[in-house]
Amino acid sequence: MREIVFVHSSDLHLGTHPDNSLASLLAVLRTARTLAADLVLLAGDVFDHNRLPKDLLEKAADLIESAALPVVILPGNHDPLTQNSVYRRGRLGVLPKVAIIGLTAEQTVVLPHLDLSVWGRPHISYEDMAPLEDPSPRQTHWQIAMAHGHWMASPADHGRAWLLTSEEIAATGADYVALGHWDLAFRAGNGHVPAYYSGSPSFAKTINLVRFSSTADALVDVVPL
Repeated sequence: MREIVFVHSSDLHLGTHPDNSLASLLAVLRTARTLAADLVLLAGDVFDHNRLPKDLLEKAADLIESAALPVVILPGNHDPLTQNSVYRRGRLGVLPKVAIIGLTAEQTVVLPHLDLSVWGRPHISYEDMAPLEDPSPRQTHWQIAMAHGHWMASPADHGRAWLLTSEEIAATGADYVALGHWDLAFRAGNGHVPAYYSGSPSFAKTINLVRFSSTADALVDVVPL
């Protein structure tokens, strides 16, 4: 079984800066191509909000299409899958290499050529939700879980929204959990399952490069953009 390489990013917040709003997406895609990634994961808040103009959505779709890489997107709390969502108004959902969890796939995206599946619970409104509730059973040799929320590292975090716990991370049984919602890259959970935040490309200026091989657990490197 060959090695699988993928890039994990989140919290691009496209549209925050109108004069340079697509720079972070361009940097992530260029880095993924340079690293010969098999897949790109965008774990929520790709867009800053759902009121962005359609021309920006079209430019984002053009960039992703021209990268010619498989991309899996999980809608986050800033860009939830509402009726007026950027994912419904733009054409990302019709691109052949793009999967949007909750729109083009219910909760699980299967990539047969990689023997890999990606499971996640999309934000479908601005209300609180449990990002890792009821994970899907493994369907393929490799399984990735995606979640956009706040890892509850201590009881003091109880008052926050979109909480996920170390126990929920472990219960996914995934080979890697791709997290979004924080600007900095760091490891979460209790170590039973590798779970990482990638950091925001515009703030941390990093992505996570993850490798699956038959001889080791997931190898995770934080790579500068």
